[in-house]
Amino acid sequence: MYSSNVELEEELTAADAVLLMSSVPERIGDLVYGLDEARLRYRHGPAFPTLGGLIGHLLDSGTKVDGLLRHAHLDGLATADVRATIDPTHDDELDRPLQEALEDFARVRRRTIDLLHGWGKSEWERTIVDPRGGAFTLLEVCRMVTRHEIAHIAQIRNLTVLLPEPEDLGPFQRQDVIP
Repeated sequence: MYSSNVELEEELTAADAVLLMSSVPERIGDLVYGLDEARLRYRHGPAFPTLGGLIGHLLDSGTKVDGLLRHAHLDGLATADVRATIDPTHDDELDRPLQEALEDFARVRRRTIDLLHGWGKSEWERTIVDPRGGAFTLLEVCRMVTRHEIAHIAQIRNLTVLLPEPEDLGPFQRQDVIP
């Protein structure tokens, strides 16, 4: 769609950000549909997170971002560690079934998207001060979120392509048990 992150940031309108953010749960679900536990624990190399860890990170950061946006709008939150919310540490492993985690994230994201659809220009221009990173408008926060999430979706796509083929153990052979 866009050729670079700089272009993405400059050209991304509020409507674009809302559309892209709303598509994230479905895009993740499409990429990881049918993966078993062994494939979620797959690690391409020592420096890489597991596929499940990467998915866990994306779901955790997305949920935290959604909370930040809701608190900024509903509670008037004016100061937050925006960058750490968008990209928390990568030591998240899925601590529950994948489908359950995806459904929870999709539900939270739908509520956030519903909220964002009602924002006017003044809300998008509201700022949140990050003590370590300066001030960001809510639109800039959504642009950063979009870049972060799209980058991780690309990583997930790339890792799923590299997954080893499941071993075919042949047809199940019944073993009669003698008591």
